[in-house]
Amino acid sequence: MTYSNDRRIVMTLDAGGTNFVFNAVQANQEILEAIVLPAKGENLEAVLKTIIEGFRQVKGKLANNPVAISFAFPGPADFERGIIGDLQNLPFFKGGVALGPMLEETFGVPVFINNDGDLFTYGEAIAGILPEINQRLEQAGNSKRYHNLFGVTFGTGFGGGIVTRNGLLIGDNCAGGEINRTRNRTFKSWDAEESVSIRGLKREYANNTGVNIGSCPEPKDIFEIAMGKRVGDRSSAIKAFEAYARDAADAIANAITLIDGLVVIGGGLSGAYPVFLPKLVEEMNTPFDTMSGHPLDRMEVVAYNLEDPAGLGNFLESTTIDIPVPFSEKTVRFDANKKIGVGISRLGASKAVSIGAYTFALSKLK
Repeated sequence: MTYSNDRRIVMTLDAGGTNFVFNAVQANQEILEAIVLPAKGENLEAVLKTIIEGFRQVKGKLANNPVAISFAFPGPADFERGIIGDLQNLPFFKGGVALGPMLEETFGVPVFINNDGDLFTYGEAIAGILPEINQRLEQAGNSKRYHNLFGVTFGTGFGGGIVTRNGLLIGDNCAGGEINRTRNRTFKSWDAEESVSIRGLKREYANNTGVNIGSCPEPKDIFEIAMGKRVGDRSSAIKAFEAYARDAADAIANAITLIDGLVVIGGGLSGAYPVFLPKLVEEMNTPFDTMSGHPLDRMEVVAYNLEDPAGLGNFLESTTIDIPVPFSEKTVRFDANKKIGVGISRLGASKAVSIGAYTFALSKLK
């Protein structure tokens, strides 16, 4: 489902803890220069008026009226009803704030709010990695097609989203895909996000080098040290990313065991994939030990690194064979090899969220 030629306009918002970034999307493209307003305010009323003002400025720049407002906003929330709960980054949102209904009353159009991880995954499913991989399978003469996508975002936190058969899996409490709440592989009493985050990466590097975490380099610098492009403790930088990859892989493997689909990684830390992705895929495929002494496959599927030419080639290769139908001269096609691929965002998180928000809104309109 794509609206790349649709002329309808949807107003959007990228809601961060520091800034609100407003725009409008038409035919899967942002059509304005972004309007940036500060997210901070003296109280809830001031923050809500800033949001209204941002959308008013966007509407004032449009040649045609928008048909909807659609955007990502932090949770916890009842996204289906547009009610925002208690937020950490925006502390004035407490006890339930009817943000969606307020905007519908103000602008007279439907309002759709979702989690950023959900919309990121939706955008990649519509116009990113999912259609690209299916096209490459077709070009390779492989009849296999993928319809499910699990998206994760690596950055300040650890976010997730699930698209199954063209639809978002939101959950009965708007809490689907919350991978950050899975158990930490290394520190059993922590959640996964304590390690799969910027703070987790910096903590590992600081522990490995003995530096104070306050003076620890930023992730981009740690990546460049690991790649040998910047002076520093290269061994410690590589170990920090490997620890990050192990904990991320465990959470992703748990999730993909239930979902069975491709995996796409986005967010600010995804650009460091040359360091962490090989280890992440290796860890996903590392078998369990058993009491019998015989190893058990970690997943029922095998993960392939889609950013590695050899891994991509093996993933695209068809292993389908013809098997006989018992008591018949007929044959049927069968592939005993169950494959999934793990790749990096094709759109970038921001664009994927915009396309996801646009597509979600139009798919809900009559």
